[in-house]
Amino acid sequence: MSDRRQPLRKPIPPLPPPILESLAAFGAGLRNLRLARGLPTTYAAARASVSRSTLYKIERGDPGVALGAYARVLGGYGLLERLERLPDPRRDRAEVAREQSRLPQRIRHGPQT
Repeated sequence: MSDRRQPLRKPIPPLPPPILESLAAFGAGLRNLRLARGLPTTYAAARASVSRSTLYKIERGDPGVALGAYARVLGGYGLLERLERLPDPRRDRAEVAREQSRLPQRIRHGPQT
């Protein structure tokens, strides 16, 4: 038997309140979508290929649930393209302009079209 010890991992700091609030709002939005469509949790969970308990956690914005599970629920509701559009820089014009203003004048250029 080897006496190898696992290296100690640094503790993960707790998530800041704005992130927890955003996850809770996102989960509540998914719950409202399910309710507006009249879908029981059993059916919605099966459609998304997640357990009912995972769907319950997602609808409460649990930060411990994998992003893939959130994506499965969006896919189950036919809304996966919304997740795909989140990081689209064309939807974040203010940040793109701010980043470009930090570049030296000689390498600045307009938005790619």
